This record gives sequence, structure tokens and C-alpha cells, in this order.
Amino acid sequence: MKKSVVLAFSGGLDTSYCAIYLARELNLEVHAVIVNTGGFDAEEISLIEKKANALCVNSFVCLDETQNFYNSVVKYLVYGNVLKNNTYPLSVSAERISQATAIANYAKKLNADYVAHGSTGAGNDQVRFEVEIAAFDPTIKIIAPWRIWDIKSREDAIDYAALKGVETSVTKTKIYSKDKNLWHLSHEGGDLEDLMNEHKTEMYEMVTPLEQVPDKVNYVEVSFEQGVPKKVNGKEIPPVQLIELLNKIAGENGIGVIDIVENRLVGMKSRGVYETPAGTLLYAAHKELEYVTLEKEALHFKEIVAQKYGELIYNGLWFTPLREAIDAFIESTQVNVTGTVKLKLYKGNMIVSSIDSKFALYDEGISSFGASDLYSQKDSEGFINLFALPSKIMAHVKNKNK
Repeated sequence: MKKSVVLAFSGGLDTSYCAIYLARELNLEVHAVIVNTGGFDAEEISLIEKKANALCVNSFVCLDETQNFYNSVVKYLVYGNVLKNNTYPLSVSAERISQATAIANYAKKLNADYVAHGSTGAGNDQVRFEVEIAAFDPTIKIIAPWRIWDIKSREDAIDYAALKGVETSVTKTKIYSKDKNLWHLSHEGGDLEDLMNEHKTEMYEMVTPLEQVPDKVNYVEVSFEQGVPKKVNGKEIPPVQLIELLNKIAGENGIGVIDIVENRLVGMKSRGVYETPAGTLLYAAHKELEYVTLEKEALHFKEIVAQKYGELIYNGLWFTPLREAIDAFIESTQVNVTGTVKLKLYKGNMIVSSIDSKFALYDEGISSFGASDLYSQKDSEGFINLFALPSKIMAHVKNKNK
């Protein structure tokens, strides 16, 4: 009797090759699973299923984790304004959390002998998948074909797929590795690997290139309740649909593309182009609302914590006590993050137009140059004397020892 494997399947080059390898070279019963976190519509899923069946897999299933992806992960990214190195939107690494959990659950349901993934031996995803699956169920055995076969590059994989009669959407002239979900679309590989090459805007699928954005100002209002985005332009919308709408609005205004070189967990640097239109807009609006509703020390500490939170997600350490503790802290800071932020959008730029919140700690009477019952400008002299005392003492010592 054949042993069985659950393959994390996307229909792309890497996982198509994995399906062939697992079935023909390792003689396994292959159960292909795509975990949809908002990147595929029904038509795309149907095409991927046809591709899987053409590879002679034993079964194919699509697990829709979009809502869970938002509830469990994306909501907390927004709460924390979480970026890695203040730039990277953590879109791929965040998605892997929902995918790893869903695949591990499905493998247990089938009583499969193995779980397999198409992550390369040079990337971060192999770590994320395997660490997060291990945290969920340490008894699951993993097969990572990229670490055991003789394929050395994506070009080799294309040749192998062609030899086996498998069609892929990837060619040697269009060889980008892509990943899409509710939160983003990433592009890696191909000519992006040469830092001298300007990336080609033809790759964009979510964001309109700046050269094609109409020369027109647009406004958008985003309303939050305790840190959760609830309304766009005054209309209440469920969270997944809200993000999809903001992807459209921000994308049409050329907002949400970054081209970065990042430090991979496995040690090397890599370059990627990321489209995160809704995320870019939501972070901007949420941050502005926090600036007026959070107390200074809580805001500053939250920014420090967000750095660590981003590292945990990027490194596949979601299922840890530290992440759970940070979640509790971040969620506690959102109690008064309620209000509406209006943004002015223009050809890739966002400018705050207005902020309205009943919990605003900004007080015009105190912040202005006028008189206030709570603050007297005469008090500043004594405050400055005390605040400057350490500096004065150091200056005295320095002058005495000249």
C-alpha cells in the first residue's frame, strides 16, 4: 500500500514539479491542497484544480481560510502597524501561518504519512512552514523536494516540467515567483535578482503604475472602532470586503508598491517587489488615529514592540508565548483607537486631510499659544531648570577638569 502525502499546492512551477516528483519519483499517493487566503477567485481555483488533476494527483481540495486569515493575523498586523525593518509588510510570512495550520489539520484528517511543500532550500518559507507545523503537531513528517532533488534553479525546473509534459504559466522570460493573498502580491526572482535592474511595472496586478494614474486628487475616509477598520466613506463593510475595496481604491491611485532588499532568515539578502495597497492605506490611517488617541509612552513602547512582533512573524515563530503576550498588549492599546481619518490621495501619495475622534488627547486649548486653565506658560521655567539639571552638572564637571 502506497504511503500518502499532503502537498501544499498553488498550481505554480514549484508545486507542479513537486507533484510530479512525489508521485513518480517517490511513488507516493499525492493529495494536493490549496489554502486560499484571499488571493484566488473561483475561476482561478477551477484552473488550478484542472492543472492538479492533469498531474495525476489522487485528490485536490481548496481550503478557504480568507476570513480566518483576517481574524487571526491581519487584524493584529493593523493593530500593531507591524512592518519588518519599518518597510516590509510581512504579507507572505503572515499568510504562511494560516496555510500551515490548515494543511496540518487536513493532513491529520486524512491520516496522511507526510506533508510536502514547494519552498526552496534557500528561502524563508521552508522554515515558516515546518516550524509552524511542528508547533501545531510535532509528529507530522515533512518532505521538502527542493532540498533532495537535483534541480538547481527555476530554469531547470521549467525544463523538467516540459520533459514530463506539464504546462506552467512561468517561462524563462517571465520567471517571477509570485504569491498573492488578501493582503498583498509579491514578486521575486528573474531580472529582480540584479540590483541594477529597475523593476518592470508590467508585473503589477493590484497597483496602477504612477505613469498611468489620472492626474486627479481623490479622498477616502476610513473609520475605526477600537482599532478595527469598520467603514469606508461612511459605509459599514465586513472586514474582508473592506480590504478588497481599499485594495481597489489605493491601487487605482498608485499606492502600495515597495521594492526592497531584505535579510532572509537563512542568512542571505534577497530582493522583492510587493504590492500592498489596502495595507499601506490602512496603516497610514491607523497610525494617524493612534497619534491623537494614545498616550505618549504607550505609543512609543508600542512602536518598539511592533519591531519584535514583525521579527516573530517573519521567522515563523507565531505559535509562541511571546507572540501571544504581545497580542494581549497590542489589543489593550486599541480600546480608544476609535474615529475617522480622511486621507487625500494623489499619484502614489497620501496626505492626512482630517482626523475626528471623541477619544483624541489633542486639546486645541492647551496646544495653542493662547491661555489655558490646565497649562500656564510660566510653569515652563521651572520645568526647564529641572530638565536641564543633568546637562548643567555635566558641564560643571567638564569645565572644572579642563
